[in-house]
Amino acid sequence: MTDMTADPVRRSLIDSEGRTYRKLRLSVTDRCQLRCTYCMPDGPEGGQWLPRDRILSYEDMIQFAGLLAPYGIRQVRITGGEPLLRRGLEQLVAGLAAVPGIDKIALTTNGILLPAVLDDLVGAGLQAITVSIDSLDRDRYRQLTGQDELDR
Repeated sequence: MTDMTADPVRRSLIDSEGRTYRKLRLSVTDRCQLRCTYCMPDGPEGGQWLPRDRILSYEDMIQFAGLLAPYGIRQVRITGGEPLLRRGLEQLVAGLAAVPGIDKIALTTNGILLPAVLDDLVGAGLQAITVSIDSLDRDRYRQLTGQDELDR
């Protein structure tokens, strides 16, 4: 799965089809304020969350990205659950932005909490955002997510 030749310029992560890995996804939490039917198999009450001590620290995530950057990782996408539920996310973004070789930091979110933290995240180095929204129809959105948060 990996090709780490002696030449540091040519080191890269390559899959069995010959494709070079350039992107890393970091899931910062399994928690979410929505209860989407496709994510919460235990129904609207939800399942068991991972204990906080079983989730990587931001420092560990930054170190991991730093270990992969010399092998061609250039983009990091922050995901969850809902990543904006994890406090201090701008610290992770700033740390990733300081990793040599990381050119782009992106975030996938349901957008509900985004207005409160957007400026801080952009200031820390966030460059792209994907807002995942299940439907623009209020009833369908409520049916899929278990919440009436479409306006937010």
